[in-house]
Amino acid sequence: MTARTSDIEKAAGVLRAGGLVAFPTETVYGLGANAEDPAAVARIFQVKGRPPSHPLIVHIGGAEGLDDWVEDVPATARLLAEHFWPGPLTLVLRRGRRVPLEATGGLETVAVRVPDHPVALGLLSAFGGGVTAPSANRFGSVSPTTADHVRAELGDAVDFVLDGGPCEVGVESTIVDVTGGAPSVLRPGGVTREDLEAVLGRPLAVHSTSPVRVPGQHPSHYAPRARVVLIEPEKVVAEAELAQKLGHRVGVLLPPSFAGAPVKAHAVVAVPGSMASYARGLYGFLRELDQRGCDLIVASLPVEEGLGLAVANRLSRAAGPRPPSKDVPDLQER
Repeated sequence: MTARTSDIEKAAGVLRAGGLVAFPTETVYGLGANAEDPAAVARIFQVKGRPPSHPLIVHIGGAEGLDDWVEDVPATARLLAEHFWPGPLTLVLRRGRRVPLEATGGLETVAVRVPDHPVALGLLSAFGGGVTAPSANRFGSVSPTTADHVRAELGDAVDFVLDGGPCEVGVESTIVDVTGGAPSVLRPGGVTREDLEAVLGRPLAVHSTSPVRVPGQHPSHYAPRARVVLIEPEKVVAEAELAQKLGHRVGVLLPPSFAGAPVKAHAVVAVPGSMASYARGLYGFLRELDQRGCDLIVASLPVEEGLGLAVANRLSRAAGPRPPSKDVPDLQER
């Protein structure tokens, strides 16, 4: 589905008036505001329930506009932008004067990307400026990959929702810090580490924690209502059935190696064999298990290669940390 030109123009008008627009990107739906309007940016934090110290991403219409938003663009940043923009790559650079501190969580760095979606690019062109946008959901919960997800979670808190159909990538952008000497991955995402290393001609460190605050790296993030526990792949079925016997409504993300196996659980979602398909469907799977009334989701981490690194990151963030409960078996310690 592609939004009509009239809808895009209406959405651009909402942004100019200081309103909030949910719009599709290739990764997830974003909750956008005029990046140069501190009051509008502050409203994003209010609607999401997001801590004001948690920085946002500024979306721009093309790599040629990068110098308008940041200072001191190194050659590495230009090389990555040339190869991966438009696309699911976010670069952390020095903040330019156009970016208010409200958008950066008070930091002197800013995260910037060019989305690879015709509706998002149409909106940026019609608006004529930068759009600050995190995912269009409540802070810490499962990111939305359809317009219906946005409407169900945020409702009338959003002034306008642009419907561009399901997101193609399904997990957020990769965030790369290029402010220092050697670039490093601060959040795995839609551009793989292997692809980045091929362009840069050097290995890249991937930080599970970082002194640079970036979107999506809160200790508990991307989380459904149900508790998520992570189990070794070969033990998923047995541990899920144990939890079900103990009285829980268990949802299972069933690894491909168990495809077709009978599982005694409340709900079962078979994980696709293709990692691209798994990434695209991950948030939808978590939402489905919530909607089916599960209180516990049992899953395993994929091999951390290619998009598997991003999927593993999202599942790990969804799984913890949460307060212990005597009513939930501590499967992670088994």
